[in-house]
Amino acid sequence: MGILEKIAEIEREIARTQKNKATEYHLGLLKAKLAKYRAQLLEPKTTGPKGEGFDVMKSGDARVALIGFPSVGKSTFLSLMTSTASEAASYEFTTLTCIPGVIEYKGANIQLLDLPGIIEGAAQGKGRGRQVIAVARTADVVIMMLDANKGQVQRELLEKELESVGIRLNRSKPNIYFKPKKGGGLSYNSTVPLTQCSEKLVQLILHEYKIFNAEVLFREDSTPDEFIDVIVGNRVYMPCLYVYNKVDQISIEEVDRLAHQPNSVVISCGMKLNLDYLLETLWEYLALICIYTKKRGERPDFSDAIIMRRAASVEHVCHRIHRTLVGQFKYALVWGTSTKYSPQRVGLTHIMEHEDVIQVVKK
Repeated sequence: MGILEKIAEIEREIARTQKNKATEYHLGLLKAKLAKYRAQLLEPKTTGPKGEGFDVMKSGDARVALIGFPSVGKSTFLSLMTSTASEAASYEFTTLTCIPGVIEYKGANIQLLDLPGIIEGAAQGKGRGRQVIAVARTADVVIMMLDANKGQVQRELLEKELESVGIRLNRSKPNIYFKPKKGGGLSYNSTVPLTQCSEKLVQLILHEYKIFNAEVLFREDSTPDEFIDVIVGNRVYMPCLYVYNKVDQISIEEVDRLAHQPNSVVISCGMKLNLDYLLETLWEYLALICIYTKKRGERPDFSDAIIMRRAASVEHVCHRIHRTLVGQFKYALVWGTSTKYSPQRVGLTHIMEHEDVIQVVKK
């Protein structure tokens, strides 16, 4: 029996098994087996030549992956937002490879990747799905492009495909400490009352992965699935923006309903509606900030911003300006919302905020 058949069989058994207290251990074991087989499917141990990939070199200040089913408007969106022309047509699978473009916004260069349309079964390799998903894992944010006419069905199918290959959308990493040891058995503790994971279930799941000695500390009430994610260790947690395209084809009530869903934006590429708001929201999801520099006795240079991640310190800014600057650093003068008064004299650990101005004083 091949891996695909084993996965299908376990999924059928999980669907058949009634969820109650008596079956939680059995379900936990099935989920552990399922995660193990899926990991084998994604990383086959082959010694032959590598398959053709289509990842592109990471460039710019951030990377955004554009995924969705065929013919939802991804190529049109890329052409509107960037200077890159991606072929757009009314038939499916117009895009057959990864097409990169650059969105220039607030002084930042955001790399936008138009990936080929995902189809159901992509996680198993259908329709180049495995390569598409591999590229999506390297992004900072995923834009899931959905057809407003059939958005819910498409969204559920895409979430299922991404979930099965270890991409967790709009979720944070489980707060579980896990460390395999060479001996001493299982050390199991929790700082909160656990309602979904017992010591016996944790032990059974670890045994499925041939782990018999480990330290496990739960700092939150996690599910068996989240514990399996921590053991596997190759999960990617990333923000996702659900973009409903073609809203000019549905009723205003339906547009209002979609727009009020969490992490959702409604647009129309055909009529160029709401694209500015989408860019604004994307900037928030990328958590980028602009920092401006100033030389002594001169006005700040607002034409060339340094793009940093939110919560970047003065030390991070110095590294971005020049790698030797931290060694010569004496103090910095900062103007902006991160200071109590302007200018404020700060050290390397000071956290910068959006549109702050910095002047570095060397020893």
